[in-house]
Parts: sequence; structure tokens; C-alpha cells
Amino acid sequence: MERFAINELKKGAHIHFIGIGGISMSGLAHIALRDGFKVTGSDRTKSDVTDKLEKEGAVIYEGHAPQNVNGADLVVHTAAVKSDNPEMAQAEALGIRLIDRAEFLGAVMKNYKHAVGVSGTHGKTTTTSMLAHALIHTDIDPTISVGGMLDLIDGNIRCGKSDLFITEACEYTNSFLKFYPTIALITNIEEDHLDFFTGIEMIRESFRAFAYLTKGIGHVVAYGEDENIKIALCGASELNVITYGMNDTNDYYAENIVYNAGYPSFDIMKKGEKICTVSLNVPGNHNILNTLAVIAVCELLGVNANAATKGIETFKGTHRRFEKKGFVNGAIVLDDYAHHPTEIKATLKAAKAFPHNRIRCIFQPHTYSRTRTLWDSFVNAFDDADELIITHIYAAREVYDGVTDPDRLADEIAVKGINAKYIDSFDDIVDYIKSTAEENDIIFTMGAGDVTNIGPAIIEM
Repeated sequence: MERFAINELKKGAHIHFIGIGGISMSGLAHIALRDGFKVTGSDRTKSDVTDKLEKEGAVIYEGHAPQNVNGADLVVHTAAVKSDNPEMAQAEALGIRLIDRAEFLGAVMKNYKHAVGVSGTHGKTTTTSMLAHALIHTDIDPTISVGGMLDLIDGNIRCGKSDLFITEACEYTNSFLKFYPTIALITNIEEDHLDFFTGIEMIRESFRAFAYLTKGIGHVVAYGEDENIKIALCGASELNVITYGMNDTNDYYAENIVYNAGYPSFDIMKKGEKICTVSLNVPGNHNILNTLAVIAVCELLGVNANAATKGIETFKGTHRRFEKKGFVNGAIVLDDYAHHPTEIKATLKAAKAFPHNRIRCIFQPHTYSRTRTLWDSFVNAFDDADELIITHIYAAREVYDGVTDPDRLADEIAVKGINAKYIDSFDDIVDYIKSTAEENDIIFTMGAGDVTNIGPAIIEM
């Protein structure tokens, strides 16, 4: 069957979303409502996200049932939904077309003259959000889909009126190969999602294929000092590749970097000439790189670099990225989504630039497969923490594999001389932190699971 196209549907057609409460799916539902389609959707439970959709006119069903799809012209589902889902089975029985989230998003992208896909193993949400700030503070009116909640747009989706679409582009299950980017941004390539990919070679090939989606129609913006990106793009002479990084071998690079109370300021150089200066309100060298990427994309879109930096300087992060939750005994409590070793190292390194007593990290591993396949990298990811508490693994879509034990991970990290321990119970962690927190400690809750719930229980109201 040929790829789905939005123009296959008549105005007012009925689209049903299975898993409508998810960040990306809810965003697509908002776009469908904006474009005049009838929208229904289902999820296990209702939430603030689905409540917002209901206020815009969507019909939301709590739980999955065959009758929910009756009358639909198209059914869109997440990759997590299995074929035995009653709504999937009913759609097939009724002959209703079924497509996954990525194919629908690709069809939306194809309707725009300019479409930016922000990809990479890490940094997609932050970079997309920073790009949103840069563009919204100019005369451009983009449609934006972010993989997290961004205060600037009061959620995860913004429906603009221009011919520009900005979205995250996730490599998992090769989803982003169903997209239609005119600008493909690649922030980095590392091993991850090894429950799908067989290894780094397959991951590099996936990103290479993503880059080639721009052949003859656009550009690739890539971190020029990432070895895996170099290999992925090796010999890609047919592509228009623009690089960014910390040294002057790249098209865009940073000079004169200084830190003020943990936040970097620097000049942005383009082929030997200074084009602007920026002072960030987010920490870390990784955000310097994100800024360079955003400026490169903005210039491709015809946005002046100085105008873009004014928007970038208003960016103070997204939810669950170095997010301040509150204080306990004079210690600051932060929450961060970092769940890959490279993300963990970057976050802890950024924290070291701030005045502090101790850096204390409460980490919840995410999925048995990621913990198992990246075990050695996790062992070496917490060198900048003065204390580490590891708690139980957030299984997500998986079941216990019989071998991946978080207490053993804590023991191996402790062998390196790091004060690491395993505490299974969230309540026990809360009690321990409350009784030991000291003034000027930096306390992180870190991971992609429900570890985020610990912060509010720690802080003093």
C-alpha cells in the first residue's frame, strides 16, 4: 500500500487516535482538529492532555473498545499498540485504513514548504524547544511539535499559520524514515534502543537514510565532531551538509566561551566571521552545541542570527530538563529526563559549573534492555556525582529479564570509589534525602520513568 497522504481525506473526515494521551499523538490530534477533521481517541486513562483535547472538540474514550473506531475514516496508532488491541482488530475487520503515528506525522510534514526534523540520540526535545524560541520571537509563525512540555507554547504543540513545520524526529523503529524533512538536523549518534537496532552500524545506517531524505530538496545540519555522524555521512557528496561544533573546521563554531554563575556566553562564528553573541539561560557545553545547530537552521530559513539569539536567550529549558522543583534544608532539588549514559554525564558536568556543596543523584534506570546493553557505560556515567542512589528499573514495555539487577549496578559503581547505593523504595529515598540534605547540595531526580514523583515528596512546601 502506498504511503498515506492527508489529501486522501475529505474535509471533516473522522480520524481516530489509539493512544491519544501520548505527547506526540496528542500533538497530531491538535493539528487534525485545527485542520477541520473530526477527532476521536482512546487511552488507558484520561489526563490533563486529553482534557485539553476535549475542550477543543475531540471525543476521548477511557480504555480501548472495538466500538470506539466505528465510523472512522482513518485510525492512527502508536508503535506501542499491538495488533491484538481491540480497536486495531475492529479497524481491520471494518476495512478502515490503519497507519502508525510516524506515517501520519510524515503526511503532515509533506504539506509544508519547509519542514525541519530534529534528530539525534540525545538533545531532540531541548534543541526543538530552543529552535521554537528562536523562531517565535521573529516574524515567523511556525507549527511546532515538541516531545516535552514547553511553557512558551503552553504544551507540546503549536499550530502556526506559516509554511514551516518543526518536529522531533525519533530513530526508534526507524520512525523518522517516514518523514519528509527539507532540513534534517542530526545532533549526535550513539548506541541506544538496542531492543530494536542490532548495533551502532545499523543505527548509523538509519541516520544516513534519514539524511538522504533531503537529497535534492534541502540540507543536513550535523554536529561535525561526532565520529558516528562522520561515518554515517561519509561519501554523501550528493547532500548539502552544514556542520557545527567547537572547532573552526566546522561551518558554525563557538569562540570566547565564558561562564557566569553556571551559564555560558559565547560568540558564534561562521566560516571565520563572528555573526552574533549569545548568553544562555540553560547550562552546559551541550547547550552551546544546541545553540549552534539552531542558528545554522535559522539562517537556512532566512532568519537573521542576531534576531534568533534574542529568542534563544529567552529559553530557560523544558520540563524535566534541569528543571528546578524546589528546596529542602537549603538544598536545591532538580529533575532531569536523562536516561542514557551520555545524557547523564552531560547533566552532571553542567551541574559542576554551579556553586555547590555536593551533587547528589537519584537515578532510575529505564528499561532492562537499555540497562543491560549499556551496562559498562552506566557504570562510568556518574563520576561527577558525590553521591548516587539507584532505585528499581522502570520497565516500561518490558518484563524482568532475569539478569539485569539495579542493586548490582550500584555495587559496581561503588567499586570505583563513588558513594553509590541501591534503595528500592521511593518512600525510603524521600526519608533518607530529607534527613541528610544540606545547604547548597544539588539533588537530582534523574531518569525517564516515575522517579520524577520523588521530587515533590522531598521539597519543603
